Amino acid sequence: MKKVRNPVKSHFLLISTALLLVTGCSSAAAPPQSEAPTQSDAPASTEKNEPGQKSEPSNSTETAPKPTEGQAPVKTPPKSTTEPQKPAASNKPVEQKPSGKPSDSVQIPDLDLEVVAEPQSITVLVNKQRQLPDNYQPTDLVFPNVPYLLPAKSEKRQMRKEAAEALEKLFAAAKTDGVALAGVSAYRPHAYQKALFNRYVQQDGLEKARTYSAVPGTSEHETGLAIDVSGADGKCAATSCFAGTKEAKWLADHAHEYGFIIRYPEGKDAITGYMYEPWHLRYVGNEVAQAIEEKQTTMEEYFGVAPVSSEQ
Repeated sequence: MKKVRNPVKSHFLLISTALLLVTGCSSAAAPPQSEAPTQSDAPASTEKNEPGQKSEPSNSTETAPKPTEGQAPVKTPPKSTTEPQKPAASNKPVEQKPSGKPSDSVQIPDLDLEVVAEPQSITVLVNKQRQLPDNYQPTDLVFPNVPYLLPAKSEKRQMRKEAAEALEKLFAAAKTDGVALAGVSAYRPHAYQKALFNRYVQQDGLEKARTYSAVPGTSEHETGLAIDVSGADGKCAATSCFAGTKEAKWLADHAHEYGFIIRYPEGKDAITGYMYEPWHLRYVGNEVAQAIEEKQTTMEEYFGVAPVSSEQ
């Protein structure tokens, strides 16, 4: 049977073809609306870029967080874990102290001194012309119960028993008067005095050393009857500035009341052989101390011994 073409359908197809030609087929090439990427599916700007992809500048107005302390972008040299090295102790000037052993580095000349006959006497007189027997040592040394600037068991705290008891009374009286005293150095063994004197000779020479330090065997400290005293604070201990202290004034006014004298008074160095030492106390007993104080004299003058020049 022969087909008959439908004129209406043909007319519709002609119109549709004409419309497609006018629009350029844009709608036919576009993907369906449901397949287009949404805003939520787009890569966030904070995601890391793929390797090799350049980062685009961000238009965000937010500022990057400031680095906290210790996280600054500037490199700082690493902090040393060790403290700066201090100078070695050996580089500092250290006060030399005698070891207590005799030194043979200094040859002391033969001075042909008189050896005292009664070294145990409370009034024994030793000076640059009179010496104790070799290696003399008192037999009644004790530790006075008074403050010292020395370690607790130092042998240089010791004094002979009678002198130690008198010293305790003197310190107690000074404390009652508001004056705090302290012992600096009392008894010195012969070996210690020898080491001390030798050091001074090495430092200043023999002649000068003899003006302020005793040749071994002629030191009052070896008798156990002498002591150097200072204020409790230790200021000006055994130095010339002690002369102007209240402690020195108290000792000058009251030492004789307890059997002590200022052994090397001011202005008497040509007689005693030593410069003024207001800190150096010597125990001689109450009777002799009172007599020396009243006459404002020295042991050499009191006992009629020839004056000792400080140059000897």
